[in-house]
Amino acid sequence: MKKEVHIPYHIQSISELHSLLKIPKPEHPLVSFVDLSKITCHFDDNLKSVVYSFYTVCIKKGFTGKMKYGQNFYDFDEGVMTFMSPGQVISTEVSVDSAVYGAMLVIHPDFIQNYALAKNIKEYSYFSYAVSEALHLSEKEQTMITGIMKNIEQEYSSSIDAFSQDVMVSHIELLLNYCNRFYNRQFITRKSANNTLLVKLENLLSDYFEGDKVQKLGLPTVAYISDELNVSPNYLSDLLRSLTGQSTQHHIHNKIIEKAKELLTTTSLSVSETAFQLGFEYPQSFNKLFKNKTNVSPLEFRSSFN
Repeated sequence: MKKEVHIPYHIQSISELHSLLKIPKPEHPLVSFVDLSKITCHFDDNLKSVVYSFYTVCIKKGFTGKMKYGQNFYDFDEGVMTFMSPGQVISTEVSVDSAVYGAMLVIHPDFIQNYALAKNIKEYSYFSYAVSEALHLSEKEQTMITGIMKNIEQEYSSSIDAFSQDVMVSHIELLLNYCNRFYNRQFITRKSANNTLLVKLENLLSDYFEGDKVQKLGLPTVAYISDELNVSPNYLSDLLRSLTGQSTQHHIHNKIIEKAKELLTTTSLSVSETAFQLGFEYPQSFNKLFKNKTNVSPLEFRSSFN
């Protein structure tokens, strides 16, 4: 029997979102500030999985339901922030009597189109983190974020004038910059757990090149590594930069060079054979990476070692 495929419901406008949440129409068609306590949780089978056409920034408290991203469920607790970008598929499971407190800021890409933020917002990589990689706020941080959100709410609820959009975009940018800072703090305060992840990464890369995965799958990718470690690609790279100063791709390249040096100095394989052994489709690509990382070609390295 063919398995039924559930197609996510696409919410394309902020007005449609308000209608589905059963709350009054938004004050502005391209931006909205939603008091989550005003939402009554209700079951709708069509909305178990949705895709938004806008950015959302949520600070949630007291939510007793679950949200799912990929294969992982996440239970929310106090002072948790989540960020969604357009096109992400979000699955939710809630009890009919569930209650949630906090606020949700909804931003359509067109609202920031003529501002630098339209380009810069893509640099806030936490918009691509999994739900399970939410930002946990300290009491002090929560107070600061709540204050900025209140400023946005006040501007949103005021009469629109020639400066309204400029002021709101400035507040949004300030909010996102603080969240950047707080995520970096979270990487540091969770150093023990993150160091465990770093060890897992090193073991994963070692096993990859020691086993037959290179021949089966080719060079390891960031997507493969993050999937094996059960984290999103952007979260893993940001975490690694915080711990080591290098992205996931850098760690992959370092392992490739380490293995390449081993093969060049302990085997009689030609440079081309070494490249294929490491998963490169073309020897030129291997030569280019090796020289870029070591400042010498594979042949020069082998000669100098001998």
